[in-house]
Amino acid sequence: MQVFQRVNVVGAGLAGSEAALVLARAGIAVRLIEQKPDAKTPAQVLEGPAELVCSNSFRSNNPINAVGLIKEELRLLDSPLMALAEEHRVAAGDALAVDRDAFSEGVGRALEAEPLIELEARCIESWDEDPDNPWILATGPLTADGLAQRLQQELGPSCAFYDSIAPIVEADSLDLSVIYALSRYGKGDGADYLNIPLSKDQYEVFIDAVLAAPKVTPHSFEKAKYFEGCLPLEEVAKRGRESLRFGAMKPVGLPNPSTGREPYAVVQLRSENQGRTAFNMVGFQTRMSWGAQTEVLRSLPGMAQAKFLRLGVVHRNTYVDAPRVLNDQLALHNHPHVHLAGQITGCEGYVESLSVGHMMALLLVRQGRGLSWQAPPLTTALGALWGHLRGAMRAKGMPHEPNNIHWGLVQPLQERLPKKIRKQRRVDVARQEFSAWAAAGSASGAGEPLHFQAETEPQTGSEITL
Repeated sequence: MQVFQRVNVVGAGLAGSEAALVLARAGIAVRLIEQKPDAKTPAQVLEGPAELVCSNSFRSNNPINAVGLIKEELRLLDSPLMALAEEHRVAAGDALAVDRDAFSEGVGRALEAEPLIELEARCIESWDEDPDNPWILATGPLTADGLAQRLQQELGPSCAFYDSIAPIVEADSLDLSVIYALSRYGKGDGADYLNIPLSKDQYEVFIDAVLAAPKVTPHSFEKAKYFEGCLPLEEVAKRGRESLRFGAMKPVGLPNPSTGREPYAVVQLRSENQGRTAFNMVGFQTRMSWGAQTEVLRSLPGMAQAKFLRLGVVHRNTYVDAPRVLNDQLALHNHPHVHLAGQITGCEGYVESLSVGHMMALLLVRQGRGLSWQAPPLTTALGALWGHLRGAMRAKGMPHEPNNIHWGLVQPLQERLPKKIRKQRRVDVARQEFSAWAAAGSASGAGEPLHFQAETEPQTGSEITL
């Protein structure tokens, strides 16, 4: 095993910031290179690190959901960004959502407070300047052209898909005589979300408007390939007139207090900040033109005077064919000291990105101490995510595509169980095997037993989140 003096981390997004903090707190020097504020990607607005570009939600906290389980595992590993997310959370039912500005500022303070982290603001185009120490390329889905071209020289043409961002509306511009506060099935504080109720006629008019609205089209040389878990509003509507009513506009568990009945369809709004002055239109990512967005969205009940703090946009995401072009340490075959982490590897989502950053840091902590590292078992959420990047659960012949963590990536149980208890059994097995993995030492230099909560709340429904 190679013993090194420092780790170079490129990119101070979620994966890079998590990796840098984990490494520094383990006593390893880090040089964190971030292009901000000198340059930004087309999707970025903030000056600080760990910017949440799309939604402000880290999704469900319930471990019956795979994303809830992966957060539980991260907390047990003392994930720095999970702790900061809890510190800056906003009300969102059983989901973990944050004030994105405060979260970014908190991550920035944490990075600056670590004496072993050296911050550099510049763009780089290769890893050649420091060949004797490891690199983590955590440059995200919009990697700068110079570095992206170098990767393409090494790996050949990269894969790409299109991701879209939902609008954000000013709270004071909403008509709360029409829009009502309620969490699905009364979760959380019971009134964390705002809900726009639609009748059947209003829904049909809205669908017609979405389908007829002018769209921003990709360049002629680009083929639009959307991530299935984050489809633009109009792409869902094209699949069938009822598609949105069973997706982002699902009314189940959201009865209108004025009628006592569930509306025909609902648009949910989730708080963007702790002051609840801005709300994200949940699941309403779109590629409608900005003029069309304003017109169509203001046609919704209670939205006639809506002031938009951000309109939806479409941006191009890039990722590599990780199972084919990276080794078991997510490193380049021809440059085994150059590792990739975060969305560029083909994981999708905030939690997933920082998860890969955290595991990459654990790998290098062990390597820096002259020890081997083993990924968590495929029965765990973190292990399943790492396995996805290695093609572990991929059907033969299927291409590598971006994925959020979900139970389809987790190794199934050998025992046959009734559906109603199967997920809870998988959670129990994941907890047992994750604890055993951590105790064996791969979670740190020396293992310690971990303790999960004894019971899991039954899941009766879930918010539609990005």
